[in-house]
Amino acid sequence: MIPKNVANFIFELNQLKRIKHNGFKLCGVKDPDSVAEHVMRAAQIGYILAVMEGIKNPEKVAAMLLVHDNGEIRIGDHHKVAARYFNAEEAEHQAFDDQTEKLGSVGEKWKKYFNEFEDRNTKEGIIAKDADWLEQAFQAKEYVDLGYKSAQDWIDNVGKAIETKSAKIIFKEIKKTEFTDWYKGLKKMTYKKNIPSIG
Repeated sequence: MIPKNVANFIFELNQLKRIKHNGFKLCGVKDPDSVAEHVMRAAQIGYILAVMEGIKNPEKVAAMLLVHDNGEIRIGDHHKVAARYFNAEEAEHQAFDDQTEKLGSVGEKWKKYFNEFEDRNTKEGIIAKDADWLEQAFQAKEYVDLGYKSAQDWIDNVGKAIETKSAKIIFKEIKKTEFTDWYKGLKKMTYKKNIPSIG
């Protein structure tokens, strides 16, 4: 690998922080999550699901998820309404191939991961796609809890799409958990009341 190519690629990756998930704008979310934020949480969900599913190499699933949206840097994030009018999947494949062609063996490995993720022809690919969908359901649940009722559509669609037993177990918890439940009982109050002495 040529160091200049690596440096350019890493600078390009930074664009994922600037690309917003456009689909959630359809239901009124003014500042939706970025693709980078989605990728980070999806990779961790994928690792967890892989362990739950008994996969010996959960790192492979996490790696698939870390690179699965890289093509969106060049083509943008397109929601399902836009997908009615052009083949975003084909464009994303081409962008991914172009991005990785100068990354040598790393690029070749990532192409295999990307195809495995898209084709879902292995257990790891199925788990990775379930993690991708689950992350969107988690994000949608947060938006629903914040009052964006139309985001429920994302949750409903994920429920129809996921395939693994572990993803279905986690999905049930998403539906009955408030997005703020995680910190309940963790807050430690640090103030003390000062009662002035009498007399």
